[in-house]
Amino acid sequence: MALTEAITGGETRKHGRDIGFALGIVVILAVLFLPVPPFLIDVGLAFSIALSVLILMVALWIQRPLDFSSFPTILLIATMLRLSLNIATTRVILSEGHQGADAAGYVIGGFSRLVMSGDFVIGLIVFMILVVVNFVVITKGSTRIAEVGARFTLDAIPGKQMSIDADLSAGTIDDKEAQRRRAELEEESSFFGAMDGASKFVRGDAIAGLIITAINIVGGIAIGYARHDMNVGEAADVFTKLSVGDGLVSQIPALIVSLAAGLLVSKGGTRGSADQAVFGQLSAYPRALFVAAVLLILLGLMPGLPLIPFLFLASVMATIAYVLPRRAKQREEKAAQAQRQEKLDQEEEDRNSVKSSLRTAEIELLIGKQLSSRLLASHQELAYRMGKMRKKFAGQYGFVVPEVRLTDDYSIPPKSYQIKIHGTVVTEYQMRVGELMVLVGANRLPEMPGEEIKEPAFGMRAYSVPEMFAEDLKREQFPYADNMSVLLTHLSEVIRNNLPQLLSYKDMKVLIERLDPEYRKLADEICSSHITYPGLQAVLKLLLAERVSIRNLHLIIEAIAEIAPHIRRTEQIVEHVRIRMAQQICGDLTEGSSLKVLRLGARWDLAFHQSLKRDAKGEIREFDIDPRQLEEFGAEASKAIRKYLDAGERFVLVTAPEARPYVRMIVERLFPTLPVLSHVEIAKGIDLSVLGSIS
Repeated sequence: MALTEAITGGETRKHGRDIGFALGIVVILAVLFLPVPPFLIDVGLAFSIALSVLILMVALWIQRPLDFSSFPTILLIATMLRLSLNIATTRVILSEGHQGADAAGYVIGGFSRLVMSGDFVIGLIVFMILVVVNFVVITKGSTRIAEVGARFTLDAIPGKQMSIDADLSAGTIDDKEAQRRRAELEEESSFFGAMDGASKFVRGDAIAGLIITAINIVGGIAIGYARHDMNVGEAADVFTKLSVGDGLVSQIPALIVSLAAGLLVSKGGTRGSADQAVFGQLSAYPRALFVAAVLLILLGLMPGLPLIPFLFLASVMATIAYVLPRRAKQREEKAAQAQRQEKLDQEEEDRNSVKSSLRTAEIELLIGKQLSSRLLASHQELAYRMGKMRKKFAGQYGFVVPEVRLTDDYSIPPKSYQIKIHGTVVTEYQMRVGELMVLVGANRLPEMPGEEIKEPAFGMRAYSVPEMFAEDLKREQFPYADNMSVLLTHLSEVIRNNLPQLLSYKDMKVLIERLDPEYRKLADEICSSHITYPGLQAVLKLLLAERVSIRNLHLIIEAIAEIAPHIRRTEQIVEHVRIRMAQQICGDLTEGSSLKVLRLGARWDLAFHQSLKRDAKGEIREFDIDPRQLEEFGAEASKAIRKYLDAGERFVLVTAPEARPYVRMIVERLFPTLPVLSHVEIAKGIDLSVLGSIS
């Protein structure tokens, strides 16, 4: 019931306003034909002046021209109002003008006395000047700007429509935003087209005012002389004052409306009110104000020119030029401070919100209470070294790993730390706080008090000693690491082992966007016809799983483009990419001038070859090896590989191309960091140094 009453009341008010507006138009038309008493003429002239001032104020304060899109309609109504009042005053002047200066109302009489100072010649000159200013200067310029604006706006419509359609197709905007932009474009074209025609109203109004004034003067003198027995001089004085006063009363509102029209069309694409557009741009260049102040001082010093006005204006400009940059700097500092505070508030809100508990950090380092207190003074250095580590990973592997979130967690053992990947604990280690870790390997232990332990990153044999023996370790040339170095080395190795999990879809898209346009186009082609973007991400992840850098992404895309039309399995695509990137892979693994290799051996090459089951087309269908044979291979491989690892050798395991993925699958469970290459992945020009074989 209340809703019905509200709708009914709204419709009633709307209909009442419509009826009132229609009656107003009827009244304007009625004034053209019906005689109007001088009192109502005074009210109408006052309303005309007030309406013109209101139009000017609105034109000054709107933010953009389209905000006053009803201006052409208002201009037509205001022009019609002035013309109807002109006709009404003409009727009164010609019929009652012989009674004196107030015969046509006090507004016209007051203007005639105020502007003309009792001399109709002065009033006539002032009236002519106002007509020239309005007709020749303001109206002519506004008309030209409206014509050019309408032409350029109409010419630009097809391009703007295509831009909106392109943004909609690209997903930058939705349907509602596209509809809003199209409606705004239609309003803009209609507005400038209407302004082109509306400017003719102002021009015609000026001409009509000039003609009406001339008719009033000539007709009034004739009527006064012929009907009211006035001599020519007396009739000329009375009727000229009335006619010129009437012309001034009509030309002043016309001049104000012309100025509003000029401000509106000259604003163009500038946003903001007129004072912001004018003063903001004029005061944006303090040096220009300083130069203008100097020129004003020089003019004031010229002989015969008054010094005080020029000196006053020069001081005002110099003061503005001095104050404005400082105020602008203060505003910028306040805005920056407000932005920082808003960011901090948003972060605090995010931390306290329920949604924040659903978000997990890609990499998180949790430190126990005692270890955190030990590293408290070095937190800044820890953050700096983690930043350098991320930069090193970016250069080495071709993508930026996520930031490491450092958290103090008192729920874990006080001397321990945990490393999480996507919220899951992947490793935990209890640090010997305040002790040094001596990396022993297969060498002898230091002859000083301590305890034998295992290094957390690689599982190497190590020895923990108190920090007081640092100088003794240096003297005996034992390699050692402090708590922070141990932690960072462990963190670096964990990140290296989890590179595939850290390469997100977003990261892959960023890498593709950084490529040259030709390679971006190639990536789009292969991902739209042969492989998907998630498929491309899978290829990159398999490469990173074996610590193959993806920094040469353009070469990887070229290799995928070669093989993707023929092969769909991701593993086979990766093997082809590895062959194409043989030079990079071998270069990253080469130590000195040669690549040290450990062969698989003829026995195990044959065993793996026989374990590959093929289909009718000769393609590998499955890998089927006897479990006892697999255990035997694991034992022999561990013995041979451990021998060279303990000796500090850096080498790769080489096998047949078809068996390489399966050998890698078995070896990575025993030695995750050992590279496994096929014979075809050995690049040309690489010197090989064969350490031995697993046999």
